[in-house]
Amino acid sequence: MEPEETGGSVYQLLDESHHVQRGVLQALGAIQILNGLLILALGIFLVCLHHLFHHFRHFFFFTFYTGYPLWGAVFFISSGSLTVAAGRNPTRMLMQNSFGMNIASTTIAFVGTAFLSVHLALNTQALKGCQSSPSPDVCIFLGSSSNGLVSLKLILTLLELAMTISISAMWCLGNVCGSREAITSPPNSMESGMPPEGSDSENLNTQPPTTEE
Repeated sequence: MEPEETGGSVYQLLDESHHVQRGVLQALGAIQILNGLLILALGIFLVCLHHLFHHFRHFFFFTFYTGYPLWGAVFFISSGSLTVAAGRNPTRMLMQNSFGMNIASTTIAFVGTAFLSVHLALNTQALKGCQSSPSPDVCIFLGSSSNGLVSLKLILTLLELAMTISISAMWCLGNVCGSREAITSPPNSMESGMPPEGSDSENLNTQPPTTEE
C-alpha cells in the first residue's frame, strides 16, 4: 500500500505542476496580447503625428515607414492568443502552433528592437539640426514626441522578446520538445498510478532472453 500511496502523491504533484504551468502560460499569453495592442496604439499615434505634420518628411517617422507597429503587433497578438488557447486546452496541435508562433514572434521582436534602436539614433541626430530648420519649435516637438513613442515601443518590444523566449523555452522543455505526453495523457492512468499502455510489452521486449542449460 505504501508504494501505491507514494505513486499517487507523485502523480498528484505532477497534475498540480501542470495546472500551474497552464495558468502561467495563460497569463503570459494575455500579457502578449495587451503588449501587441499597446504597440499598435503607439503606432497609431505616430501615424497621427505623420498626418498632422506631413510636410516634415523626416527621420522622426522611420518606424512608421518600416510598418513595424502593424505587423509586429499582429504577430504578438497572434502568438498571445495561441498561447492562451494552448494553456486552456493543451492539445498537441495548439502546443505546436503556439511554439512555432512564439519562435516567429521572437524573431520579429529582434527585428523590431533593431528598427527602434536605429530610429532613436536617427532622432538624436535629427534633433541636433532642428535649430536650422524653418520651424525649429515644430521640429523639436516632433522629435521629442517621436522619441517618447519610440522609447515606449522599445520597452514593450524588449518585454515581448523576454516573454516569447520564456514561453518557447517552457514549451520546448516541458511539452513540445520533451514531455508532451505528460499533459495529454489520460487522467485516469495518472490518478490510479498505473503505467501507460504499452509499457508492459516494452518491458517484456527489453528483458534479456533466458537461456536453458
